[in-house]
Amino acid sequence: MAEISTIARPYAVAAFNLAKEKKSLSEWSEMLEFLAQVSLDERMHAFINDSKVSDEDREKALVKIAGKKLNQYGENLIKLLIEYKRLNVLPEISHLFETLKATDEGTLDAEIIVASKPTDKEVDTLVKSLEKKFNKKIDAKVTIDEAIIGGTKVIVGDTVIDASVREQLQNLAYALKS
Repeated sequence: MAEISTIARPYAVAAFNLAKEKKSLSEWSEMLEFLAQVSLDERMHAFINDSKVSDEDREKALVKIAGKKLNQYGENLIKLLIEYKRLNVLPEISHLFETLKATDEGTLDAEIIVASKPTDKEVDTLVKSLEKKFNKKIDAKVTIDEAIIGGTKVIVGDTVIDASVREQLQNLAYALKS
């Protein structure tokens, strides 16, 4: 996943900067989300990855499917992604674009990973402290992952705060090996 993010980031940043310059963040948001969904469709995914299909046919198919949902810049993005064999990163481009847009609008997405379901009060307290730390509104999604054993792991953009028992045990094991 990290590799896909690395590949997708420059495209997402370029799309975001263009959208901001043209004052069309919502339009780009809808366009990228639509293209991401199309690329995730099972049949379309097979078509995109079929080595027998020409780049020109891929482009025509995507442009036709998108119809009026795609502006000229969106078409250029499709051409570029096809040329560099990057159509498969469309979902990640869309996700990163949304993250940039939310940050620009003063909202950050946070993933809160816990071993067992927290109470609403625990989540609210954590979100308030994250909002204070990042000085932005936090849109939090809670994920249950028993593998962390206990504690909490929080991912906000590129920042990871890992206070999980699993991480502490790994750090202890590393320290004991030294």
